[in-house]
Formats: sequence, structure tokens, C-alpha cells
Amino acid sequence: MNEAPRFREVITMLAPGTELRDGLDRVIKAHAGALVVLGYEDRIKRMCSDGFEFDIEFSATRLRELCKMDGAVIIDPEKWRIRRANVQLLPDPSIPTTESGMRHRTAHRVAVQTGNPVIAVSHSLHAISLYLDNKRYVLDDPETLLSRANLAIATLEKYRNRLTEVSDFLSAFEIDDLVTARDVALVVQRQEMVRRVGHEVSDLLIQLGEHGRLLKMQQAELTRGFAVNRSLLIRDYMPESFSEEKVVARLGGLDDAELLDLVLVARIMGVSGSGAEILETPLSARGLRMLARIPRLPAHIVEAISSRWGTLSELLEVSTEQLQRIEGVGPQRAQIIHDGLETLVEKSAVNRIR
Repeated sequence: MNEAPRFREVITMLAPGTELRDGLDRVIKAHAGALVVLGYEDRIKRMCSDGFEFDIEFSATRLRELCKMDGAVIIDPEKWRIRRANVQLLPDPSIPTTESGMRHRTAHRVAVQTGNPVIAVSHSLHAISLYLDNKRYVLDDPETLLSRANLAIATLEKYRNRLTEVSDFLSAFEIDDLVTARDVALVVQRQEMVRRVGHEVSDLLIQLGEHGRLLKMQQAELTRGFAVNRSLLIRDYMPESFSEEKVVARLGGLDDAELLDLVLVARIMGVSGSGAEILETPLSARGLRMLARIPRLPAHIVEAISSRWGTLSELLEVSTEQLQRIEGVGPQRAQIIHDGLETLVEKSAVNRIR
């Protein structure tokens, strides 16, 4: 699905449970067709011929009744008013289109010429098509969307569980100062996979509208804390000369096959070298991710401590007295940090025994 914010805005209007989708579904149930234009700017007005002018509140039943006539229905989506009905639209006939039916051919050309969303309902196929710019999207029925969303949620849960596993392994290696580029690249790779599946779930939930409430709760549970953890990991290992935004953008620009290449992922993270050998390059964490796991520790304190000692291995050796030299860290907070790090080390040791 298209990721453009405008597409998401339009598809939200057409989600099951909305008044507009209810009206279109009524048209399909009546074995009728429809041509609906969203927008009533001057560029639309100049394209209209004949028909009836209105200024009435939009409703699903009114849309159904007006679609009994052959012409297009013009809706102002800002005020949700029906402005015209039974209109003949006259787009530029020179605009190329692969559509064959009159209704869909007109919808495509109007969308291309004006940039407005145009909806065509096929009475023979019982299908709703959205034309936006120069693309056509066929809207799935709620049952199909729900099936796809459930599958995507199951995939997201599987990927998130695998991400948790490799993240725990990385934490253990960090404490023992045994981290290699392979370990980091694997977690970064899994994070990007989770992000992509999560984004696909979001697209499906937008299309599902109110039918996707429970799945949205599941998605929120599965992605809780994900963005923060991803940011901490990238900042933990990328060179200081790198930008987190650029690293994220480069990871997002990889296709699915490229994402499976750990060497390429490692290079994006700033690991230098040639060939598969770079995956064995030893790396040291700055400690951001580990410090963030200590409860009630403000972000600016985490940054200050990480900047002061540079690596997690050095940080694990500091005393409470040394921690108190950081601005904002008093005796009580220093003890909390020291005890918190010791607890994380102990948990890591227990997990490895298991």
C-alpha cells in the first residue's frame, strides 16, 4: 500500500464503519454503480456539465439514492456536503488510461487531471475502486482485510519474539564485552523487519476502521517501547560522526533481499572493512541501552553518564562516588544506578545458565 499521508487520509474516509463506506456498500448491495468525486474546487466545477446542484448534508442513504442516476456525485469532504448529482464529467480525453468501462475511464482521467480522489463502484464486479493521482486501488471487503490483518499480527508477534531473543543475547555479550558486528547487525536487521511488518499492520488497520479496534490493541502491545529501543541501539553503536536519521533512512531504503545481508547492515551501522570478515569486528556499546533499563532514570542523565565513560565495560566498573560527579546524580540516584547495573549483570548470568 501507498505510504503517502494523503493516501492514508483518503483511505480513512473509506474505512468500514464510516458514513461514506456505508453509502458505497449500499450501492453495491443494490447491484448499482457509482461515480463519486471528493472535492468541489474550481477545477472540479469547470469539468462538470448538467446535473443538479445541491448543498445538503452528506448521508449514506442520500448517496445511495442519488447514485440511482447515471451521473457523478460531487461531495465536499471538508464540510461533508453533497454539492452536485447526476453530473456529466468532461476530463481531458487525451489523458491515457487502461480502463475500459466508461465510469472507470472517467474516474481515472478526473483523478489524474485534478489530483482529487475519485471513487468508482462497478455494478457488475461489486467492487469499489479508488483513483488517486495516477493509481488505482481496489478496496477489499472487511472479511478479507480482517484475515490479512490477523495474519500480519501473527507475523509481527513472531518477529517481535525473535527480536527479543537476539536482543537478550546481545545484552549478555555486552556485559562480557564480547560483542561483534554480527551480533549488532542481527538485532538491527530484526528491528527493521519488525518495523516493516508493523507498518503493514498499520496500513491494514487504517483500512479496517472500527472493525480493527481489537487488533489495534494487539499491535500497540507488540510494539510498545520499540521505537525507543531501536533509537538506543543505533546510538549505542554508530560512529559519533554518523546521524541516527540517516542510518534509519538507509535501513528503510533496503529492499527485502538486501536487508538479509548482514554485511550490508553492518556497513550502514558504520563498521568498516571488506568482505564477510567485518562481521567479526569487535564492538563496544556506549551503555545507552543498558542504562535505559534502569527504572526512573531520566534521559539526560543516561546521556551524561554514557558520554562521561564512553563504553559499557568502563561503566560497569565505576563506583557510586564516581557517579555522583555527574551533574544531577546525588548519593541516592548513584546507588540506584550502581545497583541497577549489578542487577542487570546478575540477570544476564542467570539467563545464560538457563
